[in-house]
Amino acid sequence: MFEELKELVWKANLDLVKEGLVLKTFGNASAVDRQKGCFAIKPSGVPYDVLKPEHIVIVSLEDGKVMEGNYNPSSDTATHRELYLSFSQIGGIVHTHSLYATAWAQACKEIPALGTTHADYAYGSIPCTRQMRPDEIKNDYETNTGKVIVERFNGINPLDFPCVLVASHGPFTWGKDAHSAVESAVILEFLAKLALQTFLINPEIQQISQSLLDKHFFRKHGANAYYGQKTNNQI
Repeated sequence: MFEELKELVWKANLDLVKEGLVLKTFGNASAVDRQKGCFAIKPSGVPYDVLKPEHIVIVSLEDGKVMEGNYNPSSDTATHRELYLSFSQIGGIVHTHSLYATAWAQACKEIPALGTTHADYAYGSIPCTRQMRPDEIKNDYETNTGKVIVERFNGINPLDFPCVLVASHGPFTWGKDAHSAVESAVILEFLAKLALQTFLINPEIQQISQSLLDKHFFRKHGANAYYGQKTNNQI
């Protein structure tokens, strides 16, 4: 019943390995099927080199319970569920502990938009959440991780910023599907490294101008975007 969804999520998780974004069993990818009211996610602690489509776990959006699978789902499952419930536009989520993005998260710093490479991807600084309170950590930690992300995005379109840094933790990214979420994780890691290198060259660098940010972001995103080919002309 869920074979296609499992296959997609299995491939997305292996793509994280190919892109060098995960170490050991760190990280996970998921995808949602809103019509069936469920999402598929990597099983907890299963090494990527033995991961198979049949290991992927199907979880109910409604109550977070396992609908299909013989393994425990990722420990981050409740965070993924909270994001799917709150961000109706997204179809896939990735969580990694990639080196540079995680370094910014551990520093509790947003990644500033310093140039057009960043502006092509996100409409301003990559958001970082607030620190979680002790009670949020002690009780329902994973659900509350999702809630602090949602709180940070109050008034922000999650499609304008397909990623977030969870303070002292690491990055979560998303997209229209699992493949897009992986792509967002790849780009975020590059932007995190690029920003650090830029500050090493010029510690006094200022953020990109609003006019240049607008130009580069909206030529690729939104109703008047003109970057790339029309769907029927893609190679």
